[in-house]
Amino acid sequence: MAAAAVWRALGPALLLGLPLLAANPARAQQPLADTLVPAAEARQWLARVQQAARTGNYEGTLVYSAGGQLTSSRVRHYWVSEQTFELLESMDGRQHRIVRHNDQVQTLWPQSRQAVVEKRETLPGWGTTPQAVDPLALESYELRQEGASRIAGREAQVVRLQPRDMLRYAQRLWADVATGLMLRADVLAAGADLKTALESHAFSEIALGVKPRPEQVTQWLNRLEGYQVARPQQQRTTLDAEGWTISRPVKGFQLAGCLKRGMAAAGEGATVLQAVFTDGLTHVSVFVEPFQPERHRQELHAQRGATATLTARRDEHWVTVVGDVPVPTLRLFADALERRRP
Repeated sequence: MAAAAVWRALGPALLLGLPLLAANPARAQQPLADTLVPAAEARQWLARVQQAARTGNYEGTLVYSAGGQLTSSRVRHYWVSEQTFELLESMDGRQHRIVRHNDQVQTLWPQSRQAVVEKRETLPGWGTTPQAVDPLALESYELRQEGASRIAGREAQVVRLQPRDMLRYAQRLWADVATGLMLRADVLAAGADLKTALESHAFSEIALGVKPRPEQVTQWLNRLEGYQVARPQQQRTTLDAEGWTISRPVKGFQLAGCLKRGMAAAGEGATVLQAVFTDGLTHVSVFVEPFQPERHRQELHAQRGATATLTARRDEHWVTVVGDVPVPTLRLFADALERRRP
């Protein structure tokens, strides 16, 4: 969850706005004061990032850091004739590979010979590699220009999305001056200094504007011989159709979509309802499933890096809320979820 969530902020783009750095890369060594970017300029910048996030071609090594632990993955992202090809391969820890061609996603664990094959609906935040910041974010955040730095040997522009309330975290982003690709993103702990990162993603090396090589991705598709394959089913739905509602909307968050998915751990035919809410930068998922005493033993809340999880029982249902937001924000979602009918 955390890895995908942080990189929702990222994506290749031609940087508009923030013209001082974009127009003069030689000045990228000179730090700037913390400066508010005018709303119209910020909106244009985010809109361009969102558009360009789909069309970048790059290869690199992505390092994730949280709680004193580091993991790294090899990433390939290609855009060819309005088709997306993505490959993410772990370089340490448990070996796994995520392959995506448009909405077809295959996740493989070679050591255990297990695989998950699914068609993913295009709800926000479900990608294997960088996504975009939606201009909707400016309703809950202000964009501030901080200065310049170097990441993976490239000149980078540093900006911060500062929340307007305590319901979400600030994020600091490093954007490549030449192309706009986000080279690093930190989710910042709440506090006055904004120096402590709860978690960070950064490219340690990156090649931008590479020639697309979709065959580097498709060669791994459907190579499932010898694997135990799970094919979870899912369908679009609505909270209302499933008998639920959010009685008190959480400020700044909009419902992005709702799915009903198969859940092998709960037995054949069991499903879990997932509703995804977004503020344009981060996302919160609310999962609802039938209560099973043998599986759902204790309500809890926990946090790793920026990702918090909260579980609670609602009569004959079990609710799990997950997101890169403070635990009190998750509590607002859990408390607002109401059953309208059986």
